[in-house]
Amino acid sequence: MGLFSVMILFYLLFPVVAIQLCKRFPAIDKLGAVVVCYVAGIIVGNIGVMPADFSKIQQPLMLVNISLALPLMFFSLDIRRWSRLAGKSLLSYSLQVIAIIIVAVAGYYIFAGIIGQETWKLAGMIIGVYTGGTVNLGAIATALQTDQTLYIAAHTSDLVVSSVYLLFLMTIGQRLFLKFLPAFEKGNGAEDDASFSFNSYDGIFSRRVFPPLLGAFGLALLIFVIGGLSFLVFSEDTAFVVAILVISTLGILFSFVPSIRSIRMTYQAGNYFILIFSLVVSSMADMSKLVTTAPIMLVYVSFTIIVCLLLHVLLARVFAVDADTVIITSVAGICSPPLVPMVASALKNREIVITGVVTGIIGWVIGTYLGIAVAYILHGISL
Repeated sequence: MGLFSVMILFYLLFPVVAIQLCKRFPAIDKLGAVVVCYVAGIIVGNIGVMPADFSKIQQPLMLVNISLALPLMFFSLDIRRWSRLAGKSLLSYSLQVIAIIIVAVAGYYIFAGIIGQETWKLAGMIIGVYTGGTVNLGAIATALQTDQTLYIAAHTSDLVVSSVYLLFLMTIGQRLFLKFLPAFEKGNGAEDDASFSFNSYDGIFSRRVFPPLLGAFGLALLIFVIGGLSFLVFSEDTAFVVAILVISTLGILFSFVPSIRSIRMTYQAGNYFILIFSLVVSSMADMSKLVTTAPIMLVYVSFTIIVCLLLHVLLARVFAVDADTVIITSVAGICSPPLVPMVASALKNREIVITGVVTGIIGWVIGTYLGIAVAYILHGISL
């Protein structure tokens, strides 16, 4: 068996180990299977066992797993319950956008003398990537004709620092923010969520659960295929965004069908794909690049993410936004919608999945325009 096959089996089967660890050890269960997988992925990705050119396998694995996870997780959600969260969600995301604009402008004036003449372009790229995602970063870099070395340094630093940021939010972030922010208030049906376990797969293969769940998986697979048709029409970056939009929309629409929403354990099934996704994503974070990447870019990106998060929390305190909503909208902005379910699972709050995905999609839409606009304003002021 080749090393490629061994790594693929590791991705597919290690979540079972993580689930069993959570089941047997209460201390590990408090962290959650997602955090276990995320840490395991970082370790495996940085001990030199990854085969060369394995990224060509990792990227498709990421897309397949998140594309199957989203509809399965959405099937079990009562979207009408989310309507009570919509106002708070949009407010929190707006605070995230305000925070990143303030930090990007401040960063421009702090680092312009060190980074050089293209700092105004970097400020626009940073707003784009931390409002929407990597697709916005690439779009803005292309539109502003950014130096490729600067783009690669920014992108690499973002991957490394974002990995640490996610690990912080999935472990101690919630407990820390609850000292300053109110707790998330569950709506009607909270008693059902109280007994809901993200890591419990007991009875999943029973006759009452497995056949309907297999049908839900078939529907998720069909949705994945429909979303994947975008790759036949658009360029890769655009196709990825369109695919996630189509998959999310169809998953949400099917959640309104009572017979589909009532299928048991669709969320846990989707969560298993999130565990695989967590392994793949974290194993791609090459920590050795902390040394090889330009140190000043790491400082710049670290400054941006840390200060943006602090400012977001400060603004949220003023407007009394709860900790979970702040965390999930921060992830939607700093990272992107595909990473939202992973963090929601770590927080053990499935109600906020739709919050993060919807606001993250908004970020994809506005990120490029906002980044380019601010970049040109800074450039105009500096002339």
